[in-house]
Amino acid sequence: MPPLLLVPAALAVVVLVLPLAALVARVDWSTLAADVTSPEAIDALRLSLVTGALATIGCLVVGVPLALVIARATPRVAGWLRALVTIPLVLPPMVGGIALLFLLGRTGLVGQWLDAGLGLRLPFTTAAVVIAQAFVALPFLVLAVEGTVRSAGTRYEQAAATLGAGRWTTFRRVTLPLAAPGLVAGTVLCFARALGEFGATALFAGNAAGTTRTMPLAIYTAFNGSGVGQGAAVALSLLLLVVAIVILVLVRGWRPGSVG
Repeated sequence: MPPLLLVPAALAVVVLVLPLAALVARVDWSTLAADVTSPEAIDALRLSLVTGALATIGCLVVGVPLALVIARATPRVAGWLRALVTIPLVLPPMVGGIALLFLLGRTGLVGQWLDAGLGLRLPFTTAAVVIAQAFVALPFLVLAVEGTVRSAGTRYEQAAATLGAGRWTTFRRVTLPLAAPGLVAGTVLCFARALGEFGATALFAGNAAGTTRTMPLAIYTAFNGSGVGQGAAVALSLLLLVVAIVILVLVRGWRPGSVG
């Protein structure tokens, strides 16, 4: 590698590290425990963890089958499905929130039928938070599992079939164990993305304390002069940073070929 490339590489590291260092430097360590354990912060943390977990479970239920379908589909079909799954990754979160509102709102494509037939209104509820989080987090799970299953190939599944194993037995005893590294990594990344979701949640679920105000929304509210204090907002930001670091460590530990 040409030594000159070390200069822009070092600049890139500085761009990534300095904002995080500034955040850590702003923390008031003497009030950190009180900020993190304040009622408003606890409510936001609890809501984020509960909705993030529910969104992740929902993504597992529908995402793993979709990942297997993509991994075993023809190249043309897999390409189209993979592109469809990738859309929420490149779509601005605010646009995702508007799309969900037009789909599930009172006058939405599906929401009007839910309202008229079942009296069910999803926008600006805790359920809306879960739906918004699942929408933006699902691609992380699907792409991770699909990549792992596709790279593993089908030779082990074919060997199991020749030995008399049925489809479900092969799925449970062969496919899922092969997909385990991608499944764990995808689940962790999915949960992390759900935990940090802001834009789609703000538009589709709102910002009601104790109902839809997750940690990102609590931080935003604090820095706009209401809700929790800025000290709690900085503390919650630090907490999200710690969660992100833990997630990266977990994902690194489950990468194929990783060393302790």
